[in-house]
Amino acid sequence: MKLLFGMPLRQTSGFVKSLLQLMKLDWPVPDFSTLCRRPRRLDVIIPFHGANGPQKLLIDSTGIKAEGEGEWNAAQTRRRETAYLAESAHRN
Repeated sequence: MKLLFGMPLRQTSGFVKSLLQLMKLDWPVPDFSTLCRRPRRLDVIIPFHGANGPQKLLIDSTGIKAEGEGEWNAAQTRRRETAYLAESAHRN
């Protein structure tokens, strides 16, 4: 994330925390000092739930959308999850 968005480590840590909160995931995020001290040997365990195909994370001006094998289920239940990164101050 730091390389992708060109943010300092403090901002990167906060950004990742916010993304995980928006996606309702209770994953721990290392603080910036941990990232600063151990960038090459940081072991992060991300639970893998198995996917039958490639997973995509789409980010644009409307928000973030995860796309993959759950798309059929979302289409059947007409339920979509969207996480907004920013909102306009003049939004009605």
